[in-house]
Amino acid sequence: MKKIVLPLILVLIVSCKKEKTNAFTLQDDVYFLASDSLKGRATGSAEELMAAEYLMGRMKDLQLNPAGDSGKFYQTFSFTPKKDPHQEVIYGRGDSTITGTNVIGFLDNKAAHTVIIGAHYDHLGMGGAGSLYREGAAIHNGADDNASGVAVLLQVADSLQKKGPKSNNYLFMAFSGEEIGLLGSNYFSKNPTIDLSDVTYMINMDMVGRLREDKTLSISGTGTAPIWNQVLNATNPGFKLVLKESGVGPSDHTSFYLQDIPVLHFFTGQHEDYHKPSDDAEKLNYEGMQQIVGFITDVISELDDDPKLTFKKTKNESEEVPRFKVALGVVPDYLFDGEGMRIDGVSEDKPAQKAGLMKGDIVVQMGDSTVVDMMSYMRALSAFEKGNTTKVVVDRKGEKITVDITF
Repeated sequence: MKKIVLPLILVLIVSCKKEKTNAFTLQDDVYFLASDSLKGRATGSAEELMAAEYLMGRMKDLQLNPAGDSGKFYQTFSFTPKKDPHQEVIYGRGDSTITGTNVIGFLDNKAAHTVIIGAHYDHLGMGGAGSLYREGAAIHNGADDNASGVAVLLQVADSLQKKGPKSNNYLFMAFSGEEIGLLGSNYFSKNPTIDLSDVTYMINMDMVGRLREDKTLSISGTGTAPIWNQVLNATNPGFKLVLKESGVGPSDHTSFYLQDIPVLHFFTGQHEDYHKPSDDAEKLNYEGMQQIVGFITDVISELDDDPKLTFKKTKNESEEVPRFKVALGVVPDYLFDGEGMRIDGVSEDKPAQKAGLMKGDIVVQMGDSTVVDMMSYMRALSAFEKGNTTKVVVDRKGEKITVDITF
């Protein structure tokens, strides 16, 4: 990927600000954030600060007001990295601390309520614990995860600034520290720069750059307010919606759900480049991203004259996930709404590949257990231990194929 020189980009931002127009496209934002020059935007790195400076310039260009600490666009937080994955993060300065930077802009319409629109901009840097790449250190550009969400956020901000509804205020937030535990959104939710009691709902965009040909779009959090299903179906321009009720998930909307704020999380699905160096800007579906911009803007417009949304608690689906002692070595297709568990990617040198399973296969039986959905697949997988052998039945383009799997 070609490197992008930061000073040139900032000059363009300044010139665009003078013209008071948003001359930036989705591609412009993604290609900058996902360039090799930013070396994967690891939390607390010099390159993440370069990305933060770019985002601050974009928010100024969009004529947003600073809404971070002390009248600035930045909200910084320091923390001690976890040595144990189950350990709670400790915020505050001290030995071996890292400082993350949230970038926050505010569109003040002098309204009673505020809508929060967010997306994380950090990624994995050169790899590390979260990477699925096994060939050493390499730049993880994170185009879909999550330059795509940030680019959509900026376009939504432009739409709301130019022609959007004015009955709510809008807080636009680019979060740091998502990849290492939702740190930026969690910190903001407990140290808000606005009154959270005035927030009517929060919208999160995380991995919205790979819309498929069938236009499948996953939206989580639909159970967190009674009106969500009605609004989403009324404004849907033609997406195949996969609606999930839970307000808890592995992204930043969770931090706001835990503050009793209704949430939505938009997501176009995982893919074989997830958390790998190959998640590059040229692979994104920009037309699909623009359609998502329109959809989110329409959802916001539809709720313009509504009172503050009523919050509802939902079940925590993550608490129902079984524990695994083994792995099949596949990436599930989380957007599949048919019967079984469809494989969206196969990892090298893992049980699935060794048995001949392929992308697109639909697992319908594992051992004695019938697989009808993701949860039944996970329950079946949790019954096995390392060294076990079992039969797995898959549906491959209408043909039932049985293979032997050794974990």
